[in-house]
Amino acid sequence: MDRERLIMRASEEQYGEKFRDHCLEIYKIYVGTADKISERRQTANSFFLSINTAIVGLVSYLQAGSNEKTFLGFYLLVSTAGMLICYIWYRLILSYKQINSGKFKVIHQIEEQLPLSPYNAEWEMLGRGEDPKKYLPFTHIEILVPWVFLGLHAVLFIKSILYLNR
Repeated sequence: MDRERLIMRASEEQYGEKFRDHCLEIYKIYVGTADKISERRQTANSFFLSINTAIVGLVSYLQAGSNEKTFLGFYLLVSTAGMLICYIWYRLILSYKQINSGKFKVIHQIEEQLPLSPYNAEWEMLGRGEDPKKYLPFTHIEILVPWVFLGLHAVLFIKSILYLNR
């Protein structure tokens, strides 16, 4: 059996008269879990954006009024931590993308059993994410933000190493 297909445990005849009602309830609950994943994803992005903004702000503040040699070790440590945080953020975005992709495949399969399939219709109208003129998936834009911050942290790291080797 195809592992990527929704498995029906019982036919409508075997299940009984509540089959359609229960399928609809399961669908509603499952769509709600997809929304929850999106909320968690946004919360995680806000968290990582706040951390990176604070790091960049702190380093800028300290660098503005001090002798660079005094804080050189701090800059190396903070920039290394910042790069690690950005990589973790990037991996988390990919993980959320994979979870959402799987959830929407299941939603489309459930919709095959329902009289309407609004998510599938919407996805079809958006060119199934393959035509950027119709729809540019959020992940394609979202994934750039950790890389921008990673670049800022890398510049600080390289600058600190160069200053150390003077």
